[in-house]
Amino acid sequence: MRTARRLALPARTVRLRFTALYGVLFLLSGAALLVITNLVSLGSTRISEVAPGGNPPARNSTLAAAHERISLLESQLAGARESQSHQLLVGSAVALAVMALASIVLGRIIAGWVLRPLRTITAATRRISADNLHERLAVPGPADEVKDLADTIDELLERLESSFAAQRRFVANASHELRTPLATMRASLDVAVAKPEPVPPQTVALAGRLRTELDQVDRLLEGFLLLARTQHGAMSDRSTISLGRTVNAALDARAADIAARRLTVHDGDLHDDTWTQGNATLLSRMADNVIDNAIIHNDEGGWIRVAATADGTTALLVVETGGRLLEQEQVARLAQPFQRLGADRTGSGDGSGLGLSIVAAIATAHGGGLDLGARPEGGLRVAISLPLATERTGVPA
Repeated sequence: MRTARRLALPARTVRLRFTALYGVLFLLSGAALLVITNLVSLGSTRISEVAPGGNPPARNSTLAAAHERISLLESQLAGARESQSHQLLVGSAVALAVMALASIVLGRIIAGWVLRPLRTITAATRRISADNLHERLAVPGPADEVKDLADTIDELLERLESSFAAQRRFVANASHELRTPLATMRASLDVAVAKPEPVPPQTVALAGRLRTELDQVDRLLEGFLLLARTQHGAMSDRSTISLGRTVNAALDARAADIAARRLTVHDGDLHDDTWTQGNATLLSRMADNVIDNAIIHNDEGGWIRVAATADGTTALLVVETGGRLLEQEQVARLAQPFQRLGADRTGSGDGSGLGLSIVAAIATAHGGGLDLGARPEGGLRVAISLPLATERTGVPA
């Protein structure tokens, strides 16, 4: 009960506290003003009581008539004072109520005006992520506390941008450097197996296993390079691409793998008129990774459903597969590098753990996003959203 009551209360925001503070200050000021007004009015009433009132009685008036006249005047004066005091009290109460309402309204307006720069800073900071660290708040205005806060955040973003850039450069450089010893090891294996004298069968089997592992490391390094390239924002050669044709090309290139696993592909919703702007090589790699993921991590004799449609200003590519029930919390982590589901996914020699993370990086680099969902019936749903191209310029895929 206490938890439900706490949830029903409004959030204690800074604006709410400022509104209460300003409202109380305005209300106290109005109450003090009304008290002073009443004190001044009572003082003037007391002065009027001691002042002589009316003209002196005429000489021909009797003493009794004069007393009666004076009593009547005093009674009228007392009634007037009582009426005046009542009206003043009612007017003060009404004025106090109006001042209370005005204090709350004015307090909220002033609190909003004071906190407007902070709301601007908060909104701009939320828009900045690891993919657009080059953006800055650049808050204008005088050199006050708000300006110092914005400049401090800009300096922090600059340090983060430098750190991310150095990390991506290290990954790219390390991947390039590691390719040379890999090529040397592969060449040494080929020389050892190609000798004229008979080679023991154990050596041939060991060379085959080493080649398989070297190919896996080579694919891993290629994934690192592509991930670093897309995250670094190196986008060139943009053209208009048909998502339907790109996915069809990926399916045709993997027809043998699909047939080997006896998979059924449902591609009736692949439309050639679903266009987007981007790098043809990266978008083709994105489609290849999604189809590879659907083939490798699928049940024997399972199915794949592929759809490329346009929704308003968004081009949507959806790839669904059947399978066992998955947990959404684990599925959401698949867009991160080296995240897999279960032993059946980690045991695969064809995957490097970078497939969907590369898809997410390519989609983000093109202004889109990746949404991974666990299907209620079992299996995985991969949805890629990209900006829809309004004009078909360039060379379509």
